[in-house]
Amino acid sequence: MATGWSLVAMPYSYSGSADKSKTFQRGQSLNAGLSARESFVLMQLGYVAEEKILGAQPYIGIGWGPGTNTTTASVSVTNPSVQFNRANTSNGGTDIYPLASLTWSAGNNNYKTYITGDIPVGTYSSTSLSSIGIGHTAMDAGGGYTYLNNTTGFEFSGIVGATYNWQNNQTNYKNGIDSHLDWSISQFVSQSWQIGIAGYVYYQLTADSGIGDNVGAFKSRVAAVGPQIGYLFKMNGNDAYINLRAYKEYWAQNRVEGYAAIATISLPLGK
Repeated sequence: MATGWSLVAMPYSYSGSADKSKTFQRGQSLNAGLSARESFVLMQLGYVAEEKILGAQPYIGIGWGPGTNTTTASVSVTNPSVQFNRANTSNGGTDIYPLASLTWSAGNNNYKTYITGDIPVGTYSSTSLSSIGIGHTAMDAGGGYTYLNNTTGFEFSGIVGATYNWQNNQTNYKNGIDSHLDWSISQFVSQSWQIGIAGYVYYQLTADSGIGDNVGAFKSRVAAVGPQIGYLFKMNGNDAYINLRAYKEYWAQNRVEGYAAIATISLPLGK
C-alpha cells in the first residue's frame, strides 16, 4: 500500500423487488409489493501514513457522495390512510462514513482490520418510502485476508464484519446487529488485467426492536455472486486501479432481491 493521499470513487447502482405477500416497514408506513432502484457515487478521500502502528500500515479516510433512490409499493398503509401504487424519489447526499484500518503484509499474505461508521447526515425522511441516508447512527468493525501470488497472479480475498445499529429516533425503530462477508477470487491474465468472480453474504444476527417496530423480529438475509474485471495502471508514477463488479442476488429473506453493479476507481493523489 503506497503512502500518501488517495481518492476512491465508487459508482453504485441497484435494482430489486420483493414479493407482494411480504410486508416491509419504511419509516412510518407498512408496504407490500416493494421495489427499489438506487444509484450513487461514493467518494472516499484517504491517507496512508508512512509511520507504522503495531507493524501495520495505517489508513484513515472519510466517504460521502450524491445519490438518488426511487421506491415504489403496490400498497402502502400509513395509519389511517391507504395508498395504492405509491412511489417516492429522493435525491441528495449519503450519510458520512469515517474509516480507519490497519494492514499487515508478509509475502503473499495480507491481513487487515478496520472500523467504520455511519454519521446520519444524509437525505432521510420518516414519511417517505425512499431515502438515501439510513436515519440512524451505526458502527461496523471487522477484518480480512488477501492472498496474492505475484508470480502466478492468483488472488483470493475475504473480509468479514458486524454492524451495530443505534435506534432511529424519528421512528423509534432499532435494527438488529448484522454480519456481512465479501469475497473475491481472481486471476491476473497480464500485468494489468484481472478477471474473476466475487460475492457477498448479508445475515442479520439479532432481531429488530423498538416501540416503533410494527413488523416484529424481521431478521433478514441475502447473498450475491457475479463476475468482476480489474485493471491496474500507473498514474504519476504510482499505482492506480479500476475494478468493475456485477452481482445477482439470491437467498433473500425480509429483503428486496435484485441486481447490483459497482465500480471502484482508486487514484493516487501524491504524497
